[in-house]
Amino acid sequence: MRYIDVEWIHDLEDEPFRLVSEIGDDNFELRKLEFCRNGKLGFASGETHTENTMLGIVEVPQLEEINSDVEFQGISISKQEFEQLWQKYVP
Repeated sequence: MRYIDVEWIHDLEDEPFRLVSEIGDDNFELRKLEFCRNGKLGFASGETHTENTMLGIVEVPQLEEINSDVEFQGISISKQEFEQLWQKYVP
């Protein structure tokens, strides 16, 4: 498993600016958090999701590929960091 925290650089109020994902060994998302500038938070897992947030249907690229796009800046985070965010934001 791997965990990433990616900033999406844009000025759109209703679109997420931060995407935090737990990614399985098959490179598909297992859980995801999306943070929007307007205060909305979306989340998704295999069991549940908020109205506008779903797990991706394609493999998540490696950080090097994500960061090669100037609109994105991602870092690796630990499982513990992801779990802390998940526990804080998902009811």
